[in-house]
Amino acid sequence: MQAHTPEHAMADPAADPSVPIPEKPVPKYMLVFLGLFVLTLIELGVAFVGLSRATTIIALVGLAIYKAILVALYYMHLRFEPTRLRVAVLAPLPLAFILVLAVLTEF
Repeated sequence: MQAHTPEHAMADPAADPSVPIPEKPVPKYMLVFLGLFVLTLIELGVAFVGLSRATTIIALVGLAIYKAILVALYYMHLRFEPTRLRVAVLAPLPLAFILVLAVLTEF
């Protein structure tokens, strides 16, 4: 019987070619950038098309939220992180919304 050696236990799995290394998905940064560019062009169109003020504001805020989600998911790498980290990032958003609403209605 062979004795279990600590060197064997501490071996680097990446150095052993027989151990498969799981691959993480690679985000498509240029595709996301193109999406953000298109959303920016849509925002410009909405701003200058002459819709009512309320419709323009709702559309621009919705597009800005969608763009912020894309940036957070891909450029901040939240898409490939555990759910726990996503929850930690998203948890303060209701408080931020309440604070912004309080400031806007205070005058």
